[in-house]
Amino acid sequence: MEVRLPDGDARSRCAELVLPHLNSAYNLARWLSRNDADAEDIVQDALERALKYASGLQGTNAKAWFLTIVRHTCYDWIGRNRPAELVPGDGTDAIEAAADPRPTPEETVIADADAQALLRAIAALPVGFREVLLLREQEDMSYRDIARVIDIPIGTVMSRLARARGLLRRSPLLHSVLPQSMRTVGK
Repeated sequence: MEVRLPDGDARSRCAELVLPHLNSAYNLARWLSRNDADAEDIVQDALERALKYASGLQGTNAKAWFLTIVRHTCYDWIGRNRPAELVPGDGTDAIEAAADPRPTPEETVIADADAQALLRAIAALPVGFREVLLLREQEDMSYRDIARVIDIPIGTVMSRLARARGLLRRSPLLHSVLPQSMRTVGK
């Protein structure tokens, strides 16, 4: 991904604060937008927003600050380009009522079938659960930092994380991957 930065102090401030977190920003944007090219555009827009407000960042977690900008930029972008994806509620009914889309026998012989099934199950989670799970498990962020990024109470972070994990355990997309004992935990 090519990053365009302005010259001067804003460039060095942005490089210092934001560039170390570009991979995390791209991962978050890709998971929320579900599209690589869109994620690149979203991160570029987020960089421009970060540059605009970089002078105001003092004494806080730069990663959480930047990922907050990425998240807001992503939802703004989705709202403009794919508003049907921004559905109120947590969407658990749609997941629980979904047909069992297990891979065909041919797909199960593929070496990475387990990983692909997990990725599909995560992608099928409602966005509010998916973003909390991604920030915690992939970005290894603390509950406090996740709460800052998403602008929700820490208790809500814990609740969404528990529900996301529960939905993954019960997901028909993972039935061929998880042992029966793990699928029934937390029902």
